[in-house]
Amino acid sequence: MSKNMFSLTLFCCLSISITYVGADELDTLLSGFDEEGSVKNIPADEDGELDGLLEGFSDESSILEDSREEDAPHLPAWLALTGSVSLQTTVNFAHNAPKSGEPDYRGLSAFRGHGELIGDVSFGDWKSRIGGTAFYDAAYELNGQEGLYTAEYLNEYVEEIELNEAYLQGPISEKVDLKFGRQIVVWGKSDNIRVTDILNPLDLRYPGMLDIRYLRLPVTMTKLDYFWSQWNISAMLIHEPRFNRYTVYNGEFYPGSQPPPPVEEPEWSWDNQQIAVSINGIFSGWDLSLYGASVFQENAHLEFSPNNMPYRTYDRVAMIGTAANIALGNWLIKGEGAFWEGLKYSNTSDEKSRFDILGGIEYAGFSDTTISFELANRHIFDFEPFLEGGSDNQKQDWMQYALRFVRDFNNDTIHLTILISSYAIFAADGGFERFQLEYDLTDDITLTGGVVFYETGDYPGFQDIGDNDRLLFEIEYRF
Repeated sequence: MSKNMFSLTLFCCLSISITYVGADELDTLLSGFDEEGSVKNIPADEDGELDGLLEGFSDESSILEDSREEDAPHLPAWLALTGSVSLQTTVNFAHNAPKSGEPDYRGLSAFRGHGELIGDVSFGDWKSRIGGTAFYDAAYELNGQEGLYTAEYLNEYVEEIELNEAYLQGPISEKVDLKFGRQIVVWGKSDNIRVTDILNPLDLRYPGMLDIRYLRLPVTMTKLDYFWSQWNISAMLIHEPRFNRYTVYNGEFYPGSQPPPPVEEPEWSWDNQQIAVSINGIFSGWDLSLYGASVFQENAHLEFSPNNMPYRTYDRVAMIGTAANIALGNWLIKGEGAFWEGLKYSNTSDEKSRFDILGGIEYAGFSDTTISFELANRHIFDFEPFLEGGSDNQKQDWMQYALRFVRDFNNDTIHLTILISSYAIFAADGGFERFQLEYDLTDDITLTGGVVFYETGDYPGFQDIGDNDRLLFEIEYRF
């Protein structure tokens, strides 16, 4: 059973006072305006002084309007710029006091300024996008603990400038579109659990704090789309080998007491090109997708060099899968399945196969409310007991559950999200609960507050994670 219980209460008070003016008082206030040729008994202008005073107030092109037009930024029609700036803060309230010489994770754990800028360029039927993000986290300097962290940790968490989506897209014939560059391609139907959504790695440095849609990392690829009736066929050649970003040693989410062996990632080369194909059909009340891919395995496995030094590396695997949605009134039924061949692990030389399956249901029959529940199982065939130990840390079956509750209030300006993600029942193998409230202060400014509770378990990455419970706050301005 989860160790945490949480209660979140929001009180919003809006006071509007209206003063009523009676008829007699109104006549008094307006006295002088009903006398012809007078303004508070000022005689009609005989020598032009009044006309001079009022000159320009009746002109459509006033000095003020001209000034505003001159000051307003003008972008060419083919260019659109969007982006955001935000201040993100987290406070850890569950950590114990550290040992001497170790970082202190209590209290302020993030004080991060974050910015994003996206430029969209259109020319005819073609368009391109280039986007980037940057952040600087002052928490480590404010806490005076920079000397207690490894250089690798500081490189990952203190500052970063990142190229995100950067692509060119357009038609090359009536039924064929081309998209080349760094991009995100979403497979599958689930909003919370990844089964067939395998093409883009995830940024997992901050587990449990963001939804999957904000975690995907774009990858450089060439994508061709062929459209025929209700079908769409996509073929992708993935040029950039890119992998999940995990928390690093010396960090508060790192599950072990020792740093991992170094990793050797595949380089850009013709031999390391990855291939993926999808077939998607959209019909009345339901849709179907079929997937196939030859890609690098998501997780690295341990190997040894000729001088018996350990290192981690990634090998190529094959995957075939399917996903479907069925809409029934206010209900949405979703399902996914994926079969993997050629998986490698550290504690065996035998390649393994795995079958992942997901089922989910979503209900939107309540006003401004969506409730969804998803469960998935990952089953390893020909499982060997020693895969449970060491760096593999596997089980023959991993069960995962996700329950999401979303409700909008106050004319869609307040958004409540509750997400419970659990490995095994009641998070026996690990999990988290996130309670989050967003308030649209204006069309451009959003305030966010929430709390995340973590549950320690055996699932990789969730060992000893339970003392990272935290409050989170953010103010964001979008333009």
